[in-house]
Amino acid sequence: MQLADTTAKTPPPIRYEPIAAVSSLDKSPMDVIYFPPEYPKLKMLDSIKTPPVFRIFYSRPQRSGRKIFGNVVKYGEHWRLGANEATEIEFFEDVYIQQTKIPAGRYILYCIPQPAEWTIVINKDLYSWGLKIDTNKDIFKFTVPTIKTEKPIEEFTIDATQSGAGADLWIGWDDTKIVLPVEIRNPKP
Repeated sequence: MQLADTTAKTPPPIRYEPIAAVSSLDKSPMDVIYFPPEYPKLKMLDSIKTPPVFRIFYSRPQRSGRKIFGNVVKYGEHWRLGANEATEIEFFEDVYIQQTKIPAGRYILYCIPQPAEWTIVINKDLYSWGLKIDTNKDIFKFTVPTIKTEKPIEEFTIDATQSGAGADLWIGWDDTKIVLPVEIRNPKP
């Protein structure tokens, strides 16, 4: 038995939408960082069997010529460290920050910025969005001095670099950054 040819003889019509109907790109795209930074590449090459020490999911708003601290981000008020969803950090092993043990697990990060220092807060209210934070679920707070940058940082950035027995977690935007050392006492092989 021979099957009938059912392929379309003419291509379907192309539907064009007016430009105004197409949503614009998010001005604060989502990003993720890993520590160690080379973890994603090693995982893709299948040359690492252990999880990373930590990873952070966050949004990256743009400076766009604005004065950020004391203006867009108010001093003394809670800030989600980015835009849109709450910034999440997941530790895959216990780490230490300012001599305080942080158990492996998933948390959200936010801060309370001041001109000379920021209070970085680790909170266990995972399913919050934006600034809907239940401060009763704050579990750790760390005060970190601010550092003025030589050049403005256009995109809000979180990064981690190797440092001694762990990582320097740095967070920066506009003309300000902070560095939060994360100590790894029992590194995995």
